[in-house]
Amino acid sequence: MTIRPILTVDSDLATLKQKSAPVEAVDDALRALMDDMLETMYDAPGIGLAAIQVGTPKRVIVMDLSREEEPRAPRFFVNPEIIWRSEETAPYEEGCLSVPEIYDEVERPARVRIRYLDYHGSLVEEEAEGLLAVCIQHEMDHLEGVLFLDHLSRLKRDRAIAKVRKAARAEAA
Repeated sequence: MTIRPILTVDSDLATLKQKSAPVEAVDDALRALMDDMLETMYDAPGIGLAAIQVGTPKRVIVMDLSREEEPRAPRFFVNPEIIWRSEETAPYEEGCLSVPEIYDEVERPARVRIRYLDYHGSLVEEEAEGLLAVCIQHEMDHLEGVLFLDHLSRLKRDRAIAKVRKAARAEAA
């Protein structure tokens, strides 16, 4: 497994804004990508990662919502789709590996029903709520070229991007 570089808004916003293509088949090459993504996410550390964040515009997400003291519980979502959203919404403070050190509240549907292929290519349908609902919606936004910043006001978005760029320049110096 390989830890891949994570694209950030200061280095590759154009790639992050790409819409990801559907996956044709869950095969060994795709599983290798998902394994790399998982290692990359753990190394960052984070709880979710979309393939576009490592420069691969495919509809693939990895996630692990387990706490530090719990055993790892990786999840894999290939070609995920939301097939139902609750009318009830809930705010949640979100962050993103592609927008380092920036956190803000985003309002999303409190519950969703999702359909996807798992690591082995089996079709799964499940309902998600709480952190799982937030995380799957956040990561699925990436597949559409949408960052959590796009849910904020233009002023907050511009300030966040400027802050990430300034931090990257300071780190490079």
